[in-house]
Amino acid sequence: MDKRTMIDATGRRKTATARVRIVPGDGKRTVNGRPMAEYFTRHGHQRIVEEPFEAVGSEKRFDLIAEVKGGGPTGQAGAIRLGVARALVDFDGSTRKALRSAGLLTRDPREVERKKYGMAGARKRFQFSKR
Repeated sequence: MDKRTMIDATGRRKTATARVRIVPGDGKRTVNGRPMAEYFTRHGHQRIVEEPFEAVGSEKRFDLIAEVKGGGPTGQAGAIRLGVARALVDFDGSTRKALRSAGLLTRDPREVERKKYGMAGARKRFQFSKR
């Protein structure tokens, strides 16, 4: 394969990082060397990964190979989604408008707030007792 047919991109969400590669093919999805349906057992996570392909109408046009680390399944699916959207824009710049309007090119900046000392969690306090 030549360099132009393989597009690499990176996506992040929460604490998950995904290295994504799209290759023209027949719609195979591989995550960490396993079929996507086996890796993401919840249908919702599979739908998250498929969103960029559906937004540009190329569900069966590309194969997806993703390596993802960190976080949980929701963060990992979101990271792959961002990586796929970025890769589709690299492949064909005309898809940017559709992906941008669907909100798929924006990195979700929300992170877990750290726990503070003297508190039960990041914001939750221990029960107050007057006496």
